[in-house]
Amino acid sequence: MTGYDVVLRPWTEDDLATMAELFDDPGIAYRTPLASPFDLTAAREYLEMIRRSGEQRVHFAVTTDGGQARGEVLVNLAASSMGWAVGAAHRGQGLAARAVRLLVEHAHETLAMPRLYAQIEPDNHASMAVAKATGFQLTDEAPQQVADKGRSYELLTWLHTV
Repeated sequence: MTGYDVVLRPWTEDDLATMAELFDDPGIAYRTPLASPFDLTAAREYLEMIRRSGEQRVHFAVTTDGGQARGEVLVNLAASSMGWAVGAAHRGQGLAARAVRLLVEHAHETLAMPRLYAQIEPDNHASMAVAKATGFQLTDEAPQQVADKGRSYELLTWLHTV
């Protein structure tokens, strides 16, 4: 899938070392359910989880040319929810917003998903900026309380509609 100066492609075995480099990051460990540390073993397990999820979740490596992955965007088809993460070395370039915009369009137009949700912590200003830049709107739903990796936090719900 190509547009907005990004190419979204499936993860492959060839990406394992890059996955470990991108996702073995304190910020990603703090904000996502990904394993920490995220080494080659964790990368293999993550790729297997992606493959097992089959029709339920779609994960794409974010690239600028179809080559080296710089991050990930995903959509959970059952929950109509999206997520994204960009490696530390690739942040601040609008990459996440461009990739999310492309996947949002694909989800609405090709996957026939009229509503997409994103859940973001109130202090995750970078992800909130991506959500705003791509047309997500903060809902008035009560924050969801989550406990993960030994910490408790709230998630705000953002909505994107056709």
